[in-house]
Amino acid sequence: MSVPQFGFTPGDVVLVTGAGSGIGRAIATRAAEMGLAVAAVDLDPAGAGATVERIERSGGRAVAITADASDPGAVAAAFARARELGVIRYLVNNAGPSSAVELEFDEALRIAIGSVRRVTDTWLTGGAPEGAALVNIASVAGNLVGTASDWYCAAKAAIMGYTRHLAAYRSDEVRSNAVAPGMTDTPRLAGFAESEVGQRVLGRIPLHRMATPDDIAYAVLFLLSPLASYVNGVFLPVDGGWTVTQ
Repeated sequence: MSVPQFGFTPGDVVLVTGAGSGIGRAIATRAAEMGLAVAAVDLDPAGAGATVERIERSGGRAVAITADASDPGAVAAAFARARELGVIRYLVNNAGPSSAVELEFDEALRIAIGSVRRVTDTWLTGGAPEGAALVNIASVAGNLVGTASDWYCAAKAAIMGYTRHLAAYRSDEVRSNAVAPGMTDTPRLAGFAESEVGQRVLGRIPLHRMATPDDIAYAVLFLLSPLASYVNGVFLPVDGGWTVTQ
């Protein structure tokens, strides 16, 4: 299948957090195929490096940056490094703790929503260019009761609210939207579809399958792109219709 271009200007820069695996890696690699230069940020240096290696093998331009999105100093340094690629026109806030991790509620919210706000504010304070756009990765867990731990549902709901705030009050600086993935076939969920619980979940999804990382990536990149220039404040579930059955 040929890769759509979505109207991006070749060479424009996108910074993707959590780009070392799964959904983040798919977003980064597909962005590069559409002509964007990619700053691939991840806490795991090997993961970020592998993403960049994949992009460069395909003729793309990218830089791997190791950073903890919850650390203000690391975030500032990541943006300084990313700007060596050029002006950062696009941002994808994908980094965040897995729903499988056991965290204290307050600490989880500090990491999950705090890092999204910190990365966004660091970017906007540095001056986002005309036509700037961001997509925050939330989850259907922000809307569906009983799909994950309390902190994860609360954090993803908070990301949705923060995205709407940006859309309403900072639209002179950036166009802001959120994507809410449903069950996605990433290493974190390896084998889930074959499990008894997985089969029950898939039975409630009208399309009867999990999302692929590319399913999420293309939705994200459309919302970032000039084709979506009048789309602002949207919360887009990419879940095969799961939420409409609840």
